[in-house]
Amino acid sequence: MGFAVMTMTDAAAARVKQIVQNSGPDAKGVRVGIKKGGCAGMEYTIDLVTEPSAKDDLIEREGAKVWVEPSAVLYLLGTQMDFEVTKMRSGFTFVNPNQTSACGCGESVELKPADLAALAKQREAEARV
Repeated sequence: MGFAVMTMTDAAAARVKQIVQNSGPDAKGVRVGIKKGGCAGMEYTIDLVTEPSAKDDLIEREGAKVWVEPSAVLYLLGTQMDFEVTKMRSGFTFVNPNQTSACGCGESVELKPADLAALAKQREAEARV
């Protein structure tokens, strides 16, 4: 079994499927990436996918498809994508082990590349269990 860059919760999968259903026949899923910006230095991006790129990593859950941009993979390894609804907002959230800080408004984050050696050790330990 290959290593998934990210995982998504049931709530995130349901929201992705809802977005695709409401976006017309060409919609296939969403693409997650990162860009420089915001007061903490980086922001997550989410865009509608009508033509998947063969270079993107594909994450699937319950029929929901999320592609991850190649330039974002090292920053998103081990991340869980969720969708939350609160009194004040609704949107995708990311629980990212590579996040070192976030701005006060919650719109941008500081990320470090994933520690590949630590991930390899973790997978090795999990395989022994």
